[in-house]
Amino acid sequence: MKNLAKKLQRFLVSEDGPTAVEYAVMLALIIVVCLTAINSLGSNARTTFSNVSQSIGS
Repeated sequence: MKNLAKKLQRFLVSEDGPTAVEYAVMLALIIVVCLTAINSLGSNARTTFSNVSQSIGS
């Protein structure tokens, strides 16, 4: 029982947990930025290809 209390105390004092949460939040923000950029580039590419295809078709 004493060993369990020491492990619990060490876990609560440890800063590994908050660090992991911070990394998870940063990763989520990076993913959101990447998806937004990819979506924007895709829309721009679709517009460009549509304009090119209309120019070729006319």
